[in-house]
Amino acid sequence: MRPPPSGRRKTRAVSLILLTLCLAAARCLQSQGVSLYIPQSAINATVKEDILLSVEYSCVGVPTIEWKYTSNWGVQKIVEWKPGTPANISQSHQDRVCTFDNGSIQLFSVGISDSGYYIITVTEGLGSSQFGTIILHVSEILYEDLHFVAVFFALLAAVAAVLISLMWVCNKCAYRFQRRRRHKLKESQTQEIELQDIEC
Repeated sequence: MRPPPSGRRKTRAVSLILLTLCLAAARCLQSQGVSLYIPQSAINATVKEDILLSVEYSCVGVPTIEWKYTSNWGVQKIVEWKPGTPANISQSHQDRVCTFDNGSIQLFSVGISDSGYYIITVTEGLGSSQFGTIILHVSEILYEDLHFVAVFFALLAAVAAVLISLMWVCNKCAYRFQRRRRHKLKESQTQEIELQDIEC
């Protein structure tokens, strides 16, 4: 057999090198994508509680992080920032949001109206992005019911104290009444005896 011509060998070598370079570039581009991890995708809270919407991301370079709030009333932007720079917080959440470099945010003193879907979008400089959602449900503690129960028990305790005091006073009065009656009986018996002695 004759060896292949040297031109064919060069073409195969170039093709193999190009294929290797394409695979390496694809792998490199794939590793540069954004990955996002949300440890807790649903959070239950009560009114006036501070809530941490916790996330972790990894990407190449400094990404742009954006949080939005979605409810029955529509979509509302909460905050946008790049780690290490000041955050652009919307007016509706001014003084109610704290941002962290790992992409997490903390909401202070949540209310019923804060219930809904919180969507985070992490976008890196090359344009690839990843998003995730956290569902927040805020419930109200029925302070009025607790207040009613506390007042009811306080009222019962006060009535019990008054009744115990009245029973003690009645007992004292009854004891004094019985002492006087005994004393009068003794006096009357003594007078009868004296009268009998006088008659005799």
